Amino acid sequence: MRCPFCAHEDTQVKDSRPTEDNSAIRRRRFCPACGSRFTTFERVQLRELTVIKKNGQRIIFEREKLARSIRIAVRKRPVEEERIERIINSIQRRLESSGESEIPSQMIGEMVMEALRGLDQVAYVRFASVYKNFREAKDFETFVETLGGNARQD
Repeated sequence: MRCPFCAHEDTQVKDSRPTEDNSAIRRRRFCPACGSRFTTFERVQLRELTVIKKNGQRIIFEREKLARSIRIAVRKRPVEEERIERIINSIQRRLESSGESEIPSQMIGEMVMEALRGLDQVAYVRFASVYKNFREAKDFETFVETLGGNARQD
């Protein structure tokens, strides 16, 4: 594994242990060249996934991109990191075990929407605003009205 700090080719594993949900191996690494320490995660990849964007473009599925979009939606919300990781892992497993190697981006978006709806309504609306491309305040109002009795007022 290459060191992310100095690009030295040979780093040493100092500690390995499974993550809390046993979906990955967490490895603490040490670089003998610069003395830096860093963490890597090793996950099972069942198949290479390609995402088909709305414009027809095909890109390789990136777990980090999925994680980033979910974390943006839940930013400053009372959601534990462990729950976020479980959602990310669950979506990735569902995609890999779907039997398809090409996945429409809409399918991923709907899976995220479904997960966020059950997790946090504010995060759900935040994600929906980008996913559904809200353009004005009326779009938010209309969407929130569809939540009906599920929406809370503080």
